[in-house]
Amino acid sequence: MFLRLCFYACLFLLLGLRSELANAQFFRKVGDKFLSYSKIVVDPSGHGNFSTIQSAIDSVPSNNRYWVSIKVKAGTYREKVNIPYDKPYIILKGEGKRKTLVEWGDHNSTAQSPTFTAVADNVVVKCMSFRNSYNNPINNNPKRPAVAAMVSGDKSYFLRVGFFGLQDTLWDDSGRHYYKLCTIQGAVDFIFGAGQSLFERCSISVIGAALEPGFPGYITAQGRTEPNEGSGFVFKDCHVFGNGTTYLGRPWRGYARVLFYNTNMSSIVQPGGWEAWNFVGHEDGITFAEHGNFGPGSDTSKRVSWAKKLDLTTVYKMASLNFINNQEWSQNQMLL
Repeated sequence: MFLRLCFYACLFLLLGLRSELANAQFFRKVGDKFLSYSKIVVDPSGHGNFSTIQSAIDSVPSNNRYWVSIKVKAGTYREKVNIPYDKPYIILKGEGKRKTLVEWGDHNSTAQSPTFTAVADNVVVKCMSFRNSYNNPINNNPKRPAVAAMVSGDKSYFLRVGFFGLQDTLWDDSGRHYYKLCTIQGAVDFIFGAGQSLFERCSISVIGAALEPGFPGYITAQGRTEPNEGSGFVFKDCHVFGNGTTYLGRPWRGYARVLFYNTNMSSIVQPGGWEAWNFVGHEDGITFAEHGNFGPGSDTSKRVSWAKKLDLTTVYKMASLNFINNQEWSQNQMLL
């Protein structure tokens, strides 16, 4: 009897593990906590496993199948960081947006310039910042696209992460992404791409005063290419502030979609709100919308006539985690 019970217990554990693997939930659950299977420490003083972030990422096996936590100690890391497509299930966790900073200054091309690149699926980043320093801190360099971070993988989660640049700061390229309590700084198209992303309780910091006098900034340049694509940017419970003046966005592609919901907008927002850019005469395909915002920049009485008025059902669906189909990867938010 005892042997039979042992057999069934082992069988249950094996089937459970197989089920866990099948569901791609490759973490350890201890009580109500979700923990990674292994941990790596990056410490520039030499007291960790590695002294650079990239060397820690390089140590993760290709086609990794289990969550790996890379703890990044406080410091300024002068390096470019890349998480390639074949290294999913990586957690980067710093010690705070103002304490753990990754900085580089490339600008030769948009694709080549990112300080941080995440191509893999299932990436979690917490409590650190990425800066492209070519134009920011503001200097005498020509104003050029210089990306702080490019996110191309699916099911990526960013908590208390800073993105700092001037033009094209955050390239939200493709995939479903969730940004919470993040700070994104820039002046021109500084949140752009074709991602399907929810920005919740984020600080949108505009440094429009860095531009030539009389030139406004643009917060978003969204890149949806087809009317039935899921991509779009949703800003929920955010704060838009800074200096100079700015538009909320302009379309990078013909079916761009952006919603600002319940967001505090300072007076830096241009009364018209939006620009059609290269799609003048084709505004019908563009979905730029606002709902329930407040603050001096939220007055919609002088907005462009082609801004969309979305029904409440659509607004509430877009302003929830359902917009990024988050249920199947909700454990990413809880990983420690």
